[in-house]
Amino acid sequence: MANHHHQEPTGTKLADAARATLEARAEQWTPMRAAIFDALSAEEKPASAYDIADTVSRNRGKRVAPNSVYRILDLFVTNNIAMRVESANAYIANAHPGCQHDCIFLVCRNCKAATHVDDDKVTGDVRAVAAHEGFIAERPVIEILGTCAKCAA
Repeated sequence: MANHHHQEPTGTKLADAARATLEARAEQWTPMRAAIFDALSAEEKPASAYDIADTVSRNRGKRVAPNSVYRILDLFVTNNIAMRVESANAYIANAHPGCQHDCIFLVCRNCKAATHVDDDKVTGDVRAVAAHEGFIAERPVIEILGTCAKCAA
């Protein structure tokens, strides 16, 4: 299996990497975007826009609307600093901002954890099948639903 491994930044280093990635694409790193990224990156499992809005609202002491959070999360996904877990309608921070790979998620039905795996051979094969059918793939989404090793034990 051709997995792609990275030295993954965490905490402040992850936020700095996300900020640098966003600014390199001529986007601003505003205090609200920073607050949303911090809340997202602190989550252990995929988080919905509502989860993030609640966390940021508590931290800021004033209500943040989920639709504002959705817009920022969409910007994060577009700029590869967050990833969307489609089956959960939730998001996770990209542990390696700026690195472009199609994602494979292993989603546990029991604990709701989503493990992100990069396997360029598998996703390349998926893109090749799409191309063979005359389909232009924008972003393959591969999610495997099941039970994680921790829950299975």
